[in-house]
Amino acid sequence: MGTSQRFPQLITFFALSVLIFQTHHSNAFYFHCNPHLPVLGRPIHPTDIDLLQFALNLEYLETEWFLNGALGYGLDNIAPRLAAGGPPPLGAKTAKLDNLTKEIIAEFGYQEVGHLRAIKSTVGGFPRPLIDLRARNFAKIMDNAFGYNLDPPFNPYLNTINYLLASYIIPYVGLVGYVGASPNINGYVSKGLLTGLLAVESGQDAVIRTLLYQKAEEIVPPYKNLTVADFTTHISCLRDRLGACGDKDEGLIVSRNSGAERRTSSNILSADSNSLAYRRTPAEILRIVYGTGDESHPGGFLPKGGGGKLATEMRMFRLNDHLN
Repeated sequence: MGTSQRFPQLITFFALSVLIFQTHHSNAFYFHCNPHLPVLGRPIHPTDIDLLQFALNLEYLETEWFLNGALGYGLDNIAPRLAAGGPPPLGAKTAKLDNLTKEIIAEFGYQEVGHLRAIKSTVGGFPRPLIDLRARNFAKIMDNAFGYNLDPPFNPYLNTINYLLASYIIPYVGLVGYVGASPNINGYVSKGLLTGLLAVESGQDAVIRTLLYQKAEEIVPPYKNLTVADFTTHISCLRDRLGACGDKDEGLIVSRNSGAERRTSSNILSADSNSLAYRRTPAEILRIVYGTGDESHPGGFLPKGGGGKLATEMRMFRLNDHLN
């Protein structure tokens, strides 16, 4: 066979070789850059939906707190469709932050918008509930934490340190809620969503605690005898009291017996004796966020109660109890 007769065959062979290489290469690329999907199981188990939707209560709260604190506006300006017609937050406004903290808090706010979108696009959701971010609500929380009325009343928007102390109250509650939900999530898509949310929430909490730890021994003006560490310890104790399920919270400074491996009194990352994150149930979360110690009695940050099936059922339990 002459060269001219073999040429079409050579072209065909070359084309097939390129195709095989590209197919093999693209498959290899896929498996190197994407996880293998489980052979068994569902992407989203029906029982996952209520738990993941419940998290929207904390995500809405954090979104409005961070965006308004840094930028002076919230979800209605950034992504109004995610609010789904829910009422605007009460009392949210710009905090007087230094430039570095403002950058960090703005980033956190934008991250929370992504969290809302991720949850809603995966399992659906509900409109933004009424959120109370008025200064007097935070003042009441701090008074409850210390057991007496601070004078003057605590104002979270007054300066950077006050805003960070107020921020100490919020993300950690969502973090332990995700840890608590983790064993009960069954779908592989649901698990991926939860772990992604948990990772970023943990990072936010760590940053806030680190910024505060740098000033742990400093007095919080104008409260002459109260340090930053004192505030965090009292807030953590309040959350334990409201949660009513044991010690699952710690301030920035602890006794060495409570520190990591009993070798440190620093407590930048709150964790148990094995340095594992604490976990809380939805009921515990509502007791803390409502500020009432009762998952069926709304108040605090969610004065009309949380949204979603779980929060609604707990609220209805109280109503039915009164009717009976």
